[in-house]
Amino acid sequence: MLLQHMDWILLGEIIYAIIVILVCLRIIYDTRSTSKTSAYLLLTLFLPALGIIIYFVVGANYRKNSLYSKKIIKNSRLLNQIRKEIYLQSEKTWDTGEAEVQRHKKLARLLLNDSMSPLSGNNEVKLLLNGENKFPDVIKELKKAKHHIHIEYYIFEDDEIGNQIKDVLIEKARAGVQVRFIYDDFGSRSIRKNLVPQLIEAGVQAFPFYQIYFMALANRVNYRNHRKIIVIDGCTGFVGGINVSDRYINHPKLNNEFFWRDTHLMIRGPGVYYLQYLFICDWNFCAETDLEPIEQFFCADKSKTSDAIVQIAASGPDSETPVLMFSLIQAIGMAEEEILITTPYFIPGESLIDALNTAAMSGVKVKLLVPGKSDSAFVDSAARSYYGEILRSGVEIYFYQKGFIHAKTMVLDSSLSIIGTANMDHRSYELNFEVNAMVYDDNLAKQLRQSFFDDLESSTKVSPVAWAKRPLYKQLPEKLTRLLSPLL
Repeated sequence: MLLQHMDWILLGEIIYAIIVILVCLRIIYDTRSTSKTSAYLLLTLFLPALGIIIYFVVGANYRKNSLYSKKIIKNSRLLNQIRKEIYLQSEKTWDTGEAEVQRHKKLARLLLNDSMSPLSGNNEVKLLLNGENKFPDVIKELKKAKHHIHIEYYIFEDDEIGNQIKDVLIEKARAGVQVRFIYDDFGSRSIRKNLVPQLIEAGVQAFPFYQIYFMALANRVNYRNHRKIIVIDGCTGFVGGINVSDRYINHPKLNNEFFWRDTHLMIRGPGVYYLQYLFICDWNFCAETDLEPIEQFFCADKSKTSDAIVQIAASGPDSETPVLMFSLIQAIGMAEEEILITTPYFIPGESLIDALNTAAMSGVKVKLLVPGKSDSAFVDSAARSYYGEILRSGVEIYFYQKGFIHAKTMVLDSSLSIIGTANMDHRSYELNFEVNAMVYDDNLAKQLRQSFFDDLESSTKVSPVAWAKRPLYKQLPEKLTRLLSPLL
């Protein structure tokens, strides 16, 4: 009897060993990042059963297996024609573009070749700092809509500003405007039961990007639509870091816990086209009926006197390459004088660390602005593990003290501005659906640069000497959490 029992134990161990081997092979085959591969292999090998569960719930890339497709134009002949037109228009913009475009031509080509993102001129851009400046413009532009409103958000909450925007969407839908709304089912879970049904009843077409049925166990939680996109009548667009929530508005009557510092961008002109393209792609993935790319969706006035040149960078777990990370590395490598980075989450990985170190050691002034204290102690700990290395290379680090800084921006040589949704971390480059606006315009760059230095007035500079002398009991947790940083 004892011998039979031991046989069953041995058989169980053999079966488990086979399962572990198969899971490890899948991790090696399926995971693009070397650091993430190592992290998941360690979890699988050293946390029996639990490590496998964590991988399949959080790490397995189901998106890559044809769950999501950006191909909205199925006619290959038409697609090739459109691709040719995009390249021709981009070449024309390069030839007639300002000096800031010529300086960043390699970056523009990278985005064009990787994701077919056109380089578009004749745009008017407006910098929007914080929710109290963004939302009045958003509501004003929504009320002007005559043909369609396309709105897509990671976080859309059932609070005061959420209901103000909801009321405008309902008003426009009842007036005959086509209103389409995509919300992330995880980030916007508070609107499922009340706000979304109200929108649908009024004629708004509303869908979750990737519906979650069992929140605690769903792998879908791991793949978040982190984009914040509004497109109005194909000619006005909004993109950036500010979600629809009262917490993003600094107003005494809202009694928010702390000051929220964030950045958004309004675009008028052909620069909106790629935002529209992304929305249509996302809509055709999550909605019940496909949306055809009709002329009214791409009708911005190309004769505007404004001359800002805009290019949109976007990526997700379905992307062939981590184009957002590639674009930042390319931009950093092209900087000659100054790089100003603001990010709430700094878990950059080796490639970006090398790019920042190389720039700083080459004489470029590199300044990094991060929260003095983030909204995640675990992420904060992992981020701090990277600071010593870049401080030694000459990168200046500043901790924002006024509140929480949530902006995701970069200014390079006072000529290129990057404003978007992507944090400087693994999640943004590998797991989330993200979008950044690249604006080749001196005027906007000067405004964003001034905003950066205004924020430094509410920040403390990190001393490289003091940071290096911190006690080991502070450094050890940071080094341990860094081991799991590819999973954050």
